[in-house]
Amino acid sequence: MTRPRLLPWSEDGKPTYLDTSNPNSVLSRLADQMEEAQLTVGQEIFDRARRLLEDPDASRSELRFTAIRLVECLFDALRIAESRGERLDDIEEADEEAATSGDDGDKDTTTSVGQEADQ
Repeated sequence: MTRPRLLPWSEDGKPTYLDTSNPNSVLSRLADQMEEAQLTVGQEIFDRARRLLEDPDASRSELRFTAIRLVECLFDALRIAESRGERLDDIEEADEEAATSGDDGDKDTTTSVGQEADQ
């Protein structure tokens, strides 16, 4: 059994989770795409911040604005790392269970009521 996936967006400032056993469901793929976009933006902001810090004439407002964007990107990256770490833990636990039970892990899965339908 896998735990719900921490999604890369929130609702009213609260973490949101997806409860599905299908990593290829519509919402799972959307979350993967959003994580990729967030990491791409983070890399772009990092590159711009590095160049700005090398500029001795950078203004206080430019530096402050950049610091705020960097904090936002760091928050996103940490959320992605937490989500992916939890999913890795689930994979390791499933592998250990399969090894001890002799299960090869190729069984079909179903979802419970209230979970996203596997697409």
